[in-house]
Amino acid sequence: VQLQASGGGLVQPGGSLRLSCTASGFTLDSYAIGWFRQAPGKEREGVSCIGSSDSTHYADSVKDRFTISSDNAKNTVYLQMSSLKPEDTAVYYCVSDFPCHPYSDTWNPYIWGQGTLVTVSS
Repeated sequence: VQLQASGGGLVQPGGSLRLSCTASGFTLDSYAIGWFRQAPGKEREGVSCIGSSDSTHYADSVKDRFTISSDNAKNTVYLQMSSLKPEDTAVYYCVSDFPCHPYSDTWNPYIWGQGTLVTVSS
């Protein structure tokens, strides 16, 4: 079971970036999948998730700016990030196997991928 994230990089404030995460060893319809992030000096926080019924949930800090989607044929989940702010700078982790519901501070994924760094700076 593995999650491979990619797409991080340096972007200017107000810009956009798309992260990708490809799962191996399981299919996306088996578990909810989503994203966490950890900013320098801060704890990890849930960002977004998509459930087996394609329900989606977002942390308040990214609502209306980030969009999560999945392509089951590619076994890949995406996080489209727009209107990026310096406070979005963090290592973003692809995660899976947890109940995807609106309360992101209680998400507790069992499966973690390696992180990809997103830096928002001018």
